[in-house]
Amino acid sequence: MSAEAHNSVTPGPMPGAVSGPVTPTAPRRKARPRIDLRRLGRAALLGPAARGRLPDAISHVVDAHRAHHPDADLEPLRRAYVLAESSHRGQMRKSGEPYITHPLAVTLILAELGAETTTLTASLLHDTVEDTDVTLDQVGEQFGEEVRYLVDGVTKLEKVDYGAAAEPETFRKMLVATGNDVRVMSIKLADRLHNMRTLGVMRPEKQERIAKVTRDVLIPLAERLGVQALKTELEDLVFAILRPEEYEHTRELIVRNAARADDPLAEVADEVRTVLREADIPAEILIRPRHFVSVHRVSRKRGRLRGSDFGRLLVLVNEDADCYGVLGELHTCMTPVVSEFKDFIAVPKFNLYQSLHTAVAREDGQVVEVLIRTHQMHKVAEAGVVALGNPYAPAPDDPADGERVDPTRPGWLSRLLDWQEAAPDPDHFWSTLREDLAQDREITVFRPDGGTLGLPDGATCVDAAYAQYGEDAHACIGARVNGRLATLSTVLKDGDTVQLLMGQDPASEPSREWLEHAHTPAARIAIQRWLAAHPAQAEAQRTDVQEDRLAEERTAARRPATAEASDPDSSAPEQAAVRPAGGNVLADRPDATVRLAGCCTPVRPDEITGFAVRGGAVTVHRVECAAVARMRDGGRTEVGVRWGDATECRVTLVAESFVRPHLLADLTEAMAHEGAEIVSATVEPPTQQQVRHTYTVQLPDAAHLPALMRAMRNVAGVYDVTRAQPQTQGG
Repeated sequence: MSAEAHNSVTPGPMPGAVSGPVTPTAPRRKARPRIDLRRLGRAALLGPAARGRLPDAISHVVDAHRAHHPDADLEPLRRAYVLAESSHRGQMRKSGEPYITHPLAVTLILAELGAETTTLTASLLHDTVEDTDVTLDQVGEQFGEEVRYLVDGVTKLEKVDYGAAAEPETFRKMLVATGNDVRVMSIKLADRLHNMRTLGVMRPEKQERIAKVTRDVLIPLAERLGVQALKTELEDLVFAILRPEEYEHTRELIVRNAARADDPLAEVADEVRTVLREADIPAEILIRPRHFVSVHRVSRKRGRLRGSDFGRLLVLVNEDADCYGVLGELHTCMTPVVSEFKDFIAVPKFNLYQSLHTAVAREDGQVVEVLIRTHQMHKVAEAGVVALGNPYAPAPDDPADGERVDPTRPGWLSRLLDWQEAAPDPDHFWSTLREDLAQDREITVFRPDGGTLGLPDGATCVDAAYAQYGEDAHACIGARVNGRLATLSTVLKDGDTVQLLMGQDPASEPSREWLEHAHTPAARIAIQRWLAAHPAQAEAQRTDVQEDRLAEERTAARRPATAEASDPDSSAPEQAAVRPAGGNVLADRPDATVRLAGCCTPVRPDEITGFAVRGGAVTVHRVECAAVARMRDGGRTEVGVRWGDATECRVTLVAESFVRPHLLADLTEAMAHEGAEIVSATVEPPTQQQVRHTYTVQLPDAAHLPALMRAMRNVAGVYDVTRAQPQTQGG
């Protein structure tokens, strides 16, 4: 499908690219004759054909279009070409060809990808409104509102100034247009591909500037729209311009490999054909040579390349079930590399991609990667949203569940449109977009209800919360990952199940610290938007965070002294002051002062024992307290103790919770409601969005303890309440 003009920097044949022949490692199948732009130019200069007859200049477009849409109405294409040719007549490209060759080449790229007639019609006309006297109203009158809308969207994108200062607002507008109809971006990507193919006529500095924008923005967009055929060729063209020495080295590697007498990929392909033929699974096995950038990446990763590193096997079958049948046969009859297996059919990637990935090992140690997919999956894998046809055509069946159904708003693009609406300013949106585009891998996590969330690699529970709940995630207080409690900073892995715990307070506030753990634009923009809208609360949070960190540093500095003071032998007055009295416990030493141990805070009806300590006092422990064994081993005198008649008791409780505003007030209110008198309280500095509270409370009766603990657990954000557990240092 190559429509390229002479271009000194254009890479040679690029495997996997939609435009032309693959490398010499694999023969071309059903190749069309190479397209000569000069012939197209001459045909264009001769003017349109007779009325009703298709012009020769668009014959290649028609052939490619009919291959995907045999029943398509070609009349709009004929009329669009006639209008475009007459409008651009006399205009020339910098390469010397008539200008009409550019919209023809762009349209041919899209036709090869399988774009429907409306997209091709708009593609032929995409430069007319900007560069000629044709108006949008004329386009709408002759071709309808859909074509008018697409031409208008592409025209706006053509006015983009790719200078750094203009980028933020420009790309915001670009993505708004794309989000409303993804075909606008499809035409833009094909337009950029043809311009990149003919970039050799421009000055080197301009080549480099255009290549950098293509690398930073348009290639990642092509990846997210699933248009792999465009993405891979754009990558190679950019590679040739920005890294010419490495490109040339890679080209030499590919040429040397093509000259090899043996081809391990061809040998394994023959083995796979035999295996599947014997298993009676109809399949087409192709060799997919890697494109230049892919070979370069593999060479940097593995060093010396072997024959199997220059391509992969592609197995095409008819039904989804056949994909798994092929996988089973390969893993049974050949040596699988289990670590290389990935199932993107059961869990498609965010850009519509579906395929099974596996690898098999040869006896000589070479590993051959294998892709298994249906013919329809392959079409979508190559052309992405372009292959999904007219998004406004009525669906023959009820749409399936999931956000991938509507090609005008695929999941990632839909989320991106929401980000740009929520971003406080263009610069913030631009920086967030660049960060997101830099992510080249996405993970899938599962919700308890069976739904899924697509997140970038490295995402945390904070990101999952905002992906699922939007700005309502401000009320998130924690999460369970694979059934276990986890902080919101927990990094998620592919396949994790995430249950997000939401508070009930409608005035819940996100924490400034969440920004440190947010990786997705949705999370970062929502948090920063709230902070910008609530400057007073944001400043208070900033102060709280600073004070918490100072308190944590002070606590860490004092920790050795505190540990020493907690020695059970210590008779320091501070220790005696914080330890609860034992007025409801009777000891066998009537004159001894009895006090309850702070390490286990026994209450009726706990089984208890006592030990004599310095000063003639008796300290009372629960019998299961770890300090009991140590004091016995240390030769301490054990003293008999028993509960007295008094029902009042004092107990120490530890509450563990997630950080949220007003938690301390809600917790103490719940305790007071149960009749507990708080004798002392300690709140430790938060760590990883968790906080530990220790309360010593006086109760009128030990029987009230279970109700008190239940009430504390019911406070939003509190995930556990326990009696003070025995510690390493007894008391």
